[in-house]
Formats: sequence, structure tokens, C-alpha cells
Amino acid sequence: MITLRRSEDRGHADHGWLEARHSFSFSDYYDPKNMGYSKLRVINEDRVAPGTGFGAHGHRDMEIITYPLSGTIRHQDSTGGNGLITHGEIQVMHAGSGIRHSEMNGSPSEPLHLLQIWIEPNATGVKPGYEQDKLDPALLSEHFALAVAPVGSADTAPFRIHADARLFVAWPKAGTEITQTLAPKRRHYLHVALGALTIGEQVLKAGDALAIEGESRVQFTTTVDSEVLLFELP
Repeated sequence: MITLRRSEDRGHADHGWLEARHSFSFSDYYDPKNMGYSKLRVINEDRVAPGTGFGAHGHRDMEIITYPLSGTIRHQDSTGGNGLITHGEIQVMHAGSGIRHSEMNGSPSEPLHLLQIWIEPNATGVKPGYEQDKLDPALLSEHFALAVAPVGSADTAPFRIHADARLFVAWPKAGTEITQTLAPKRRHYLHVALGALTIGEQVLKAGDALAIEGESRVQFTTTVDSEVLLFELP
């Protein structure tokens, strides 16, 4: 079963300095039919004005993935993690027993566009932590590559999280056909971060997503250069 969720059906908030789209219920946006998908609790698409951002605030017992789409994030947290994050990089933060951090637009003149993703952990009270690294475009141009995997799994991935979840990333050029094998007893969530693609007769644009259950594969063709995220979940 495949269920389409259109970009325009997401929650929307405009705070002036921040324009956000919420795939699932978040803050003032509440939809009892969209509280999350399996362990995937949040996908927020945020556009942050220059010189502004999210000041210091706390989290606990959540695995948080930040995926920049354009612009620069200036990150600082209570574990000592700090730095600039740009498109082509991923940040993973383990909130665990408690962490405070800030995420600011690192540019005084350019807007910031990013995805923030929350995944519910399978272990609580773990030691907080922060990781940041670049993705390899050569691995992502023709197929999905595993970027995030569970702690303790045998997978090869640059990031580990304390959750029964995996994140695959693809950056296919226009006209690329991708076929991805799926574990039919697991659930999957495909999110078009940038670009557009076709699945059969269906056209998906940036912000559109598919909730996938009981399927053994997903196949699509990009119509423009794209970035696609695929979550594997229990």
C-alpha cells in the first residue's frame, strides 16, 4: 500500500523570520491523522531569514537529523559541538538525557532552507552527542546510499542513531531511474526534498511524500535534478 501526502497538505506556519511546513503535527499545527509515521515523528521544512534562527533551547530522548537544502546553519550545543553546516552535509544530534542547542542562519544576507527530522529512540537517557559530516555525491547520483543506521547494526553508514530506523539518501540527476528494494515487513517513508520525479503516472514535486507499507520495491524516474530521502522504519 502506498499513500501519497502532498506538500500543500502539510501544516504551515509563518512567523515572519521563519516559514515552516510540517509533515506531521508540530507546535500549533495539530492533525490527529498525522501525528507521525512509525518512529518518524517530525519532518519540518524550515525557511529562516538572514541573521535569525532558533536560539538556545532543550531536547531530550530524541534522535534529531538536520539536512540543509541551501544556505548555512550555525550550530552550537551543550556538549561542545559547534560549527557551520551547509548543503551536502548532515548533522545528527542525540538528545538523550538532555541537550541544549541553537541553530541560527549563519549568513547575514542569505536565507536558510533546511529539513529537521526527529526520530523516536529505542533507548532513553543515553549520553547526549553530536555528529556532522559530508555526504559523497558519487555514491548518491544513481541510487540510494545508506546515511543513517541503528547503533549496533551491521550496516555501513556514516551516522548511527539510537533508533530502529534507517535513512537512505539519493541525489539523482534529471532522467535517472532508480529502483530500490524494500523490506516488505518494514514501513518506509519517501520524501522528495528537492526536485521532482514520476512514479508510474504520478508526479511528485518537492515536499511531496509517500507512506509505503507491504511493498518489496519502489521505482521512480526524476524529471529534474533531485534529492530524495527514504526512511526505513518498524
